[in-house]
Amino acid sequence: MRIIAGQFRGTKLADLGAGDVGAHLRPTSDRVRESLFSMLASGRFGPVLAGAKVLDLFAGTGALGLEALSRGAAHITFVENGRKSLELIRDNIAKCRAEGETRVLRQDALNLPEGTAHDLVFLDPPYGKGMGEKALAAALAKGWIAPDALVVWEESVAITPPAGLEFLDQRKFGSTFISFLRADT
Repeated sequence: MRIIAGQFRGTKLADLGAGDVGAHLRPTSDRVRESLFSMLASGRFGPVLAGAKVLDLFAGTGALGLEALSRGAAHITFVENGRKSLELIRDNIAKCRAEGETRVLRQDALNLPEGTAHDLVFLDPPYGKGMGEKALAAALAKGWIAPDALVVWEESVAITPPAGLEFLDQRKFGSTFISFLRADT
């Protein structure tokens, strides 16, 4: 797994490898990440990367947030509560030398504290458990999502946007659906 483009292009990221199935991580593949960021860079959803304040919920390895940072985002907040995932995120931040532009919040994404608004939100919850809807509701209620923010939701099934979010587009990559939503203004 590598950073595909931008400032950190080619940086090899730490991941689980084949040995640690207990952490239950399912990193977004390089191919899906490349397609996703091509769509974001195309301008179809507006200028979402340059200078963005990004929230990465269920951050896993941190690859989505670090790819955004590599491509011009200003700051990334990673939200994760898995011990192994937190280690990987910190390792990957160090590999990119991005400590000053990142914050790691050891927190259950379903029970967020009060926060500050973010322009771009990545949401990659455990598949098929209904956690995406609950995490978005918590993030909206606690002030983590700015009006007009873009939400990128990765899931194993087509989703229906929860209240407060407008459906923009959805793409399927193998068994993965990527949905693009806009926060109500």
